Amino acid sequence: MNYLNELLQELGISKVKLAKYLGVSRQMIYNYLELESLNKWPKEKKVLLFKLLDIENGDDNTLKNIKANAEYIEGVETRLNQNIKSDNYASDHYFDMKHLSKEEQTLLNDLIFLIKEKFSDDKKKDTYYSFLYLYHTLQSLDNISEIKYLFAYLSKKTGFTDPLEFKFNETAQFMLESIIYTAFNLYNNGGATKSKLIESHNRFVEEIKNKKEEQLSRTQQLNTIKVQALKELGFTEITADNATEVFNKIAEIQSRGV
Repeated sequence: MNYLNELLQELGISKVKLAKYLGVSRQMIYNYLELESLNKWPKEKKVLLFKLLDIENGDDNTLKNIKANAEYIEGVETRLNQNIKSDNYASDHYFDMKHLSKEEQTLLNDLIFLIKEKFSDDKKKDTYYSFLYLYHTLQSLDNISEIKYLFAYLSKKTGFTDPLEFKFNETAQFMLESIIYTAFNLYNNGGATKSKLIESHNRFVEEIKNKKEEQLSRTQQLNTIKVQALKELGFTEITADNATEVFNKIAEIQSRGV
């Protein structure tokens, strides 16, 4: 059913959105689209699709003849969003999204739906750790600018984004994408082996180890200064009432180099 796939692309309807609209998993959408004809779809799902596309009674030929002009696309998008918001956006009950834009709300719900679906369909530990590492990565997004460049590269690599689109710092993004592309070519074409990369990986491990030791040392130093500040002020702990005074004392002690 290539014609339906093409129509969905023209309308800007992702597999995730269609899955939420029909009330099925994303994998089931792929299964439906592999069928020879719409007549092989479950009747209730076919009716829902026709409703979305504003077709009362139709078949494969009807879909082939649809002209996706701007007015038609807008109508489909309106019906799709109204249905998803009223029937499937359960996350609205858990998150206050009034302060988010329409695009941000849609993206957040798509992420929640996709992650929930992956956990439901794939019980392997790989799935859990994949999203755990993604969570850790997102926590560092504000501190490591290269993370968003890497995300952009992967979006381009998987065909979701034009390779010449640069939404961030174009020069930095261009350089990192080129380096990553070269690295992946080495990885996929046998240009790199474990034996050749042991030294490089050891440096990687050592760098992380040193960074953790520096963070631990800094934490211990701050704790020592905090204890000294409390002692000099005659307090036993930081409270809402004395916080400003204690923090000022900490800054003073740091400036003294004590």
